Amino acid sequence: MVSPTPPPLLTLSSLLLLVLLLCSSSVVNSSSKSNPPTKIGQGYRLISIEETPDGGLVGHLIVIKNNNVYGPDIPHLQLFVKHETQDRLRVHITDAQRQRWEVPYSLLPRDQPPPLRQTIGRSRKSPITVSEYTGSELIFSYTSDPFGFAVKRKSNGQTLFNSSSDKSDPFGNLVFKDQYLEISTKLPGDASLYGLGENTQPHGIKLYPNDPYTLYTTDISAINLNADLYGSHPVYMDLRNVGGRPYAHSVLLLNSNGMDVFYRGTSLTYKVIGGVFDFYFFAGPTPLGVVDQYTSFIGRPAPMPYWSLGFHQCRWGYHNLSVVEDVVENYQKAKIPLDVIWNDDDHTDGKKDFTLNPKNYPRPKLLAFLDKIHSIGMKYVVIIDPGIAVNSSYGVYQRGIADDVFIKYEGEPYLAQVWPGAVNFPDFLNPKTVSWWGDEIRRFHELVPVDGLWIDMNEASNFCSGKCKIPKGKQCPTGTGPGWVCCLDCKNITKTRWDDPPYKINASGLQAPVGFKTIATSAVHYNGVLEYDAHSLYGFSQSIATHKGLQGLEGKRPFILSRSTYVGSGHYAAHWTGDNQGTWENLRYSISTMLNFGIFGVPMVGSDICGFYPQPTEELCNRWIEVGAFYPFSRDHANYYSPRQELYQWESVAESARNALGMRYKLLPYLYTLNYEAHISGAPIARPLFFSFPTYTEVYGLSTQFLLGSSLMVSPVLEQGKSEVTALFPPGSWYSLFDMTQTITSKDGINVTLDAPLHVVNVHLYQNTILPMQQGGMISKEARKTPFSLIVTFPAGVPDGEAKGNLFIDDDELPEMKLGNGYSTYIDFYATINKGTVKVWSEVQEGKFALAQGLYIEKVTVLGLDGSGQASALEVDGKPVTGASNIELSTTKQNVLEEQEDGGNKVKTLMVEIKGLSFAVGKNFAITWNMGIKS
Repeated sequence: MVSPTPPPLLTLSSLLLLVLLLCSSSVVNSSSKSNPPTKIGQGYRLISIEETPDGGLVGHLIVIKNNNVYGPDIPHLQLFVKHETQDRLRVHITDAQRQRWEVPYSLLPRDQPPPLRQTIGRSRKSPITVSEYTGSELIFSYTSDPFGFAVKRKSNGQTLFNSSSDKSDPFGNLVFKDQYLEISTKLPGDASLYGLGENTQPHGIKLYPNDPYTLYTTDISAINLNADLYGSHPVYMDLRNVGGRPYAHSVLLLNSNGMDVFYRGTSLTYKVIGGVFDFYFFAGPTPLGVVDQYTSFIGRPAPMPYWSLGFHQCRWGYHNLSVVEDVVENYQKAKIPLDVIWNDDDHTDGKKDFTLNPKNYPRPKLLAFLDKIHSIGMKYVVIIDPGIAVNSSYGVYQRGIADDVFIKYEGEPYLAQVWPGAVNFPDFLNPKTVSWWGDEIRRFHELVPVDGLWIDMNEASNFCSGKCKIPKGKQCPTGTGPGWVCCLDCKNITKTRWDDPPYKINASGLQAPVGFKTIATSAVHYNGVLEYDAHSLYGFSQSIATHKGLQGLEGKRPFILSRSTYVGSGHYAAHWTGDNQGTWENLRYSISTMLNFGIFGVPMVGSDICGFYPQPTEELCNRWIEVGAFYPFSRDHANYYSPRQELYQWESVAESARNALGMRYKLLPYLYTLNYEAHISGAPIARPLFFSFPTYTEVYGLSTQFLLGSSLMVSPVLEQGKSEVTALFPPGSWYSLFDMTQTITSKDGINVTLDAPLHVVNVHLYQNTILPMQQGGMISKEARKTPFSLIVTFPAGVPDGEAKGNLFIDDDELPEMKLGNGYSTYIDFYATINKGTVKVWSEVQEGKFALAQGLYIEKVTVLGLDGSGQASALEVDGKPVTGASNIELSTTKQNVLEEQEDGGNKVKTLMVEIKGLSFAVGKNFAITWNMGIKS
């Protein structure tokens, strides 16, 4: 078939819809449009409750009075409650008589609730009379008539969730109908909430009262504010400061159906169009603890290969291989680091998956190019969309039809249109499809040895709506004009209650029909599963199948980038934030979205640097690379219709890139260690400041700065025409990473206006930290071989202090990222200052692998030492260093920009640097010296 004008990223496919969205006067929530009653019905009555053999509770509810708003009530419900771990509580409510749709237990493994009872209201045991059910950290309590439940924190009695409704509340009691579920919780007005994505939040990372939060995976551009975007993550974190002590917890509603969530500041209401209530409460009480508990349940983040933390370059519109070769060469000429070159669908034959364009990307020349870049350690990633072209001469399609892998409508593969024209969508809930998909990945890898796959358009995106057929006597796509205009013959589908549900979620910010520009919701998956229920799982199920397929190739660690995500996607894939604009507003929004995905358990995340479309200004691109260089996933990506924006296109941007990416490549060992920490504990790589400073309420809504790990703070310029930035520094001492003689210290936190000329980004390291760095380079493969240095930070001028850090090194080709396999090393670094004596040392686990790499530490720099002394009496591993040694010790005065006066004396601090070391990374070392502090 003749392909439309090139595009791969659905940005433009959604532009028609985007224009519609942007022109609409405002985003209005569905309740205000359809004017349903504020309170629907009188709720349910609990008629029995008893213990289960495994220590849970099972109860039965009956509706108090039936009504027909959004359909009849389900008369009998089963309640199941269990403390699954010491810090996780589950509350599951479903139809007591019929099995209902739930997120498949095969996709997201978890314990099954008890089977449904055949007889309602008869307890097999004596019913429980107490109304509280206590676990290690959380307490579940309930009221019977009308039924409501509360979850409290055991340690301080604080109510975390309370579904009971009073007459004065703006919400009602529990509602449970076939296609409309509603439940609410009261909230204290000072609770700070985060999450409920994916959406672009103009007000920053904190949820904003009365903004709409709709969850339903949708392909509309990320430039749309407060609209349902590519992912569905029905989870929020709640952070409260109680008497000066911070307490965080998290609430997950595990439900894949479309939903509106209304946050009013003092309450939160879920309105869901199907499934069940399956709540999980995570006790925290620290933000890191919450994410640890959450990812322990949904799946730990996938380990990423080392090279994926390098810089990536992509563009839709690299029309032939010579353009790609030129891009790689120009990055090298400009001395800008580059690890990965990408192809959007330009490499394909007519936009068809798993193909090569024989004219523009001839296989022999492409293989020669890949041999060349692979030999220096560079990698190559290409796009794969889920839609498989309907084409009888196309092997992928032939095999798919033969294996019966496609989603059906009225018994036939559902017909849609994406870039190749008419397509069918693989059904990744079908085990046969997973096997077929893995085989197609294997076949393609034999054709082109790609290093990772980019799965896009998997919301799923469709340029048409309804039931379609291929037009007779008309070419589709036409080969001229935009490729995202529907050219199939289609008619709307409204004949079922799935296509036209009684409650209209605020889809696309417009209450668009739930099947609009996607798969018809009455289409059928494997085992009769409706698209209506499984829609938001599509990208998640494709990520799982793709991960399995890639892992089966050569036993290497997979790298997958997925646009659509769901609860658990981070266990398999990285994410980028979709089609953004090259505007200052979109640069700011990117920080909040990135931080949200860390909370969602998808730490490998970033936005298209400089914006996907239209053309960014030179100044904006300078500032964007200074932010994007510190995204966990750092990629420049642009639209076919935008002018070229590779970082070397402007000399000023190239200079900013060399500066910012130069620092990123020095920080790669730190970022890779954070990748390991994310994999074992869920800890986000990029974090809001409240993760490290939860008692400092001034940072609860801070969305213009962020942390990498616990202690590296990025404070970028986010406004046009600015050459300085005002940054908030939480209490303590901070050291500029680009000029370690510069110190900022305060007792209570402080706003500081920092110089930030065009090529400068401010990055500061917090006290009590040991930061491992290397010398950087043009590619991660070489950078990771260079000597290490350690940066040690003490609180400025303290007589007694300590610092800690760590380092993880492994063979990043291995699928698993863990200790104990002989191919990894973990080092804890420690430092103390006590009575003028400074000590820095390491404790190594599994040192064999690091020793085999020949890695060594050549320099230790200690910041914040008391300025009244002078370094002397240096010892290495217990032996004095003599003049004959190559080791050099030097002392430099530091400039304390915001001095904290102590007893009338200004703090004076020193930086001590020890060069010429040769500590093997895989062996313990110790170094001490005396500062000769004057009393």
